[in-house]
Amino acid sequence: MAPPIARSPRPPPRPPQRSAQPSRGGAGTWAPREEAAAGVRPPRRGRAGERGAGRRGGARRTMAAAAAAPGRARRGAPMYSQKELTSQKRDEFEDILEERRLSSDLRYAMKCYTPVIYKGLSPCKPNAIKNAVLQSEQVQYVIKQLAKEMGESPDIIQEEATEILDEMGHSMQLGAVRFFAFTLSKIFKRLFQRVCVNEEGMQRLQHAIQEHPVVLLPSHRSYVDFLMLSYLLYTYDLALPVIAAGIDFLGMKIVGELLRRAGAFFMRRSFGGNRLYWAVFAEYVKTMLRSGYAPIEFFLEGTRSRTAKTLTPKFGLLSIVMEPFFKREVFDTYLVPISISYERILEESLYAYELLGVPKPKESTSGLLKARRILSDNFGTIHIYVGQPVSLRTLASGRINRCPYNLVPRHLPQKPSEDIQEFVSDVAYKMELLQIENMVLSPWVLIAAVLLQNLPAMDFELLIEKTLWLKGLTQTFGGFIEWPDNLCAKKAVMSGLTLHSNIARLVDGHVVLNDKGVEDGAVGEIIFKCALAVLMCATYRNQLLNVFVRPSLVAVALQMTRSFRKEEVYSCFSFLRDVFSDEFIFFPGISLKDFEEGCFLLTKCDAIQTSQQEIYPTDKGSVIVSFLSAMFRPFVEGYQLIFRYLSKETKEAFTEKQFIPGVRNFVFQLLEKGNTQCYEALSSDMQKNALAALVQLGAVKKKKMSNGFAYNVNQEAVNKILDMFDARIPVQKPVAARL
Repeated sequence: MAPPIARSPRPPPRPPQRSAQPSRGGAGTWAPREEAAAGVRPPRRGRAGERGAGRRGGARRTMAAAAAAPGRARRGAPMYSQKELTSQKRDEFEDILEERRLSSDLRYAMKCYTPVIYKGLSPCKPNAIKNAVLQSEQVQYVIKQLAKEMGESPDIIQEEATEILDEMGHSMQLGAVRFFAFTLSKIFKRLFQRVCVNEEGMQRLQHAIQEHPVVLLPSHRSYVDFLMLSYLLYTYDLALPVIAAGIDFLGMKIVGELLRRAGAFFMRRSFGGNRLYWAVFAEYVKTMLRSGYAPIEFFLEGTRSRTAKTLTPKFGLLSIVMEPFFKREVFDTYLVPISISYERILEESLYAYELLGVPKPKESTSGLLKARRILSDNFGTIHIYVGQPVSLRTLASGRINRCPYNLVPRHLPQKPSEDIQEFVSDVAYKMELLQIENMVLSPWVLIAAVLLQNLPAMDFELLIEKTLWLKGLTQTFGGFIEWPDNLCAKKAVMSGLTLHSNIARLVDGHVVLNDKGVEDGAVGEIIFKCALAVLMCATYRNQLLNVFVRPSLVAVALQMTRSFRKEEVYSCFSFLRDVFSDEFIFFPGISLKDFEEGCFLLTKCDAIQTSQQEIYPTDKGSVIVSFLSAMFRPFVEGYQLIFRYLSKETKEAFTEKQFIPGVRNFVFQLLEKGNTQCYEALSSDMQKNALAALVQLGAVKKKKMSNGFAYNVNQEAVNKILDMFDARIPVQKPVAARL
């Protein structure tokens, strides 16, 4: 589908009903919100008038005046600074499904779709983009180089490049878009009670799309993510994104082609050093970005998070979309972090099975059809928070020198300098921290966190009391909580248990994990079923860890060091932060600032008192410190078990495929003997992260092989780290720790 000719901006329609605004006890604990440009918040229309217009005439409603320009940080400001943890007003949410339930889905799908687009866009078709890529100096240079090196005709290499583009490229067509609009309306109304969107975020996005090329960076928890985002932009009459999708989707007959026609372009999971593929792919993405053809959408995490914790970012695609700015081919690029929060995740049980070693089902049309049984289930509410567009030009100001790019012809491949690589990494972590900041937490997240500390069963009234207590603590720490309107605590907790009855249930006044059948079968089967229930529950508790990670690591450090000296507590905190750097998102190089933030939050809730040299837990704070330590105990104990396996069970080089089953069997045996209750140590995600941590700490060496990577364990180094974890030896002091 050729993007329409640019026209004067027209505000997108506004869905009718505002959902309950999540309560926010304080601002997020992460990266600072961008400083808003001067502008007045537009007035809001009366709801009754909007509904009447929508029902009677089907006339398109308009938003209020266009939003203020996207926020910009002050010139020369650091990429990350500690957020002021004070109460701030949050954007309000709209339920976009309410109107869909009141009007025709066919009329919605066939509406006059004239999206707001980039002001400098010239109309072009998908095939024109492909031709521009093939004829570009960059691709032609690589073709000639490869032809020379391989002794092949350039025409043969050109033909290969054409085949790559045909496999990769999208062919967006309005007919396919309308088909998805109709189908997804039907599906989403069956699956979800509400789909809530921050209207002000959509206004900011509308303005950004008109001004500069836009890159959408959503969080990734479900396959629903990219479908929902396109559905959202169609609803608000904004230009649909072109979406980077895995090549696996092409294996789905009919569906793969439909996705291509709805804007998906496909990339291989690994380029394997294929220079031609890399050149064609990079130029394809950059051509769409330079022209402002459509917003470009991809997931920084690279894949869906199976644990609901944000995955460490991948830098490849981000580096590609930033390159046109570095080479002065565009004046600016807006990066838009988007947080998608699920009250209940569609793939929750599938993820738990994957983490326990059951192979992931291959994407297929038949598998999709079999999954239609979930349409009879209830998955609650989705919250989509569209964050402030972040100006790449502002981020680079005073930090990146773009002059070296002027010294080399633009078509010649250039390896990014260390400064550029560090900048790309910092931007990636900043975007993920902004995603985390705006994640919405449901009551079930709090319930899961409390329940996992009180297994195998917990009194229902006590669960309500503890959940309310945790709600207050979460708000004090800056958590973004949605608490149902007009529901007392008892009904809110009961509602969460009802929605997640596949995970937990109420039995004789006590809440237990829904592990039916654990009394049947062999011991190994019983352990597997228990682990399945624990991992599904942990998926929701993990959403809370993003808010609690810094004060919790301070609490764990206090217990591990058994010392009040701030220097020793900080040393232990820094050690834990390094060890868990693949479990949680920390901005690089600010360990001391993270420690100070953790101490500040604990002081804010009266859990500790600090002096220049010491940290004192208060009498009141012992409950908080104990709770925070217990919430992170599965990670501490899980890593201890994995390190113990590596220190005792591995003598020779091994691969990851050998390591995962080995450590899983080791933990299984300990569970069978009753020597541990840490079911989360069976998670392949934790096992891989623990191995990666040891590689970063230098205790395990990772060597590239023809068929993957091989690992060699330094037994002495692993034992030393294990002793630090067991608090048998003091943690080494960080260099130049100034407190």
